[in-house]
Amino acid sequence: MTLHTNRGDIVIALNAAKAPHTVNSFNFLAGQKFFDGSRCHRLTTQGIYVLQCGDPTGTGTGGPGYQFQDENLAGATYPAGTVAMANAGPGTNGSQFFLVYKDTALPPSYTPFGTISSGLDVLTKVAAGGDDESNGAGDGHPKIDVVLTTVTVTAS
Repeated sequence: MTLHTNRGDIVIALNAAKAPHTVNSFNFLAGQKFFDGSRCHRLTTQGIYVLQCGDPTGTGTGGPGYQFQDENLAGATYPAGTVAMANAGPGTNGSQFFLVYKDTALPPSYTPFGTISSGLDVLTKVAAGGDDESNGAGDGHPKIDVVLTTVTVTAS
């Protein structure tokens, strides 16, 4: 999958073997141009180190109108380069996901479904710009705006 952004491309190797529902959902949503023009709405720079995207409303509350089960949680870890689902609790996956730009300790509650194969530098530049702390210290909108111009998924 490639996230074509206004800051550069982020290429992600998807793990369909361990997260088939998640990968199929992304393939479907990308094909529907669901992500096109959406902003990455959350950057955390303290405690956890992620850029969150996938909400077409840009508020952190939007989604595709459906939810699906968690996958690939046994032993899940979130080192830099991990791509995982954001959620509001078990079985609430939709379209929001996060990109880990620095090793992050989280409980195994977020479906990891891919690994960044190129473009991690894009994330580190955005993270270096900081956030507006609108959600608290080290958690807010990225000061360097990131827009998903389009998302493409190709078979490997």
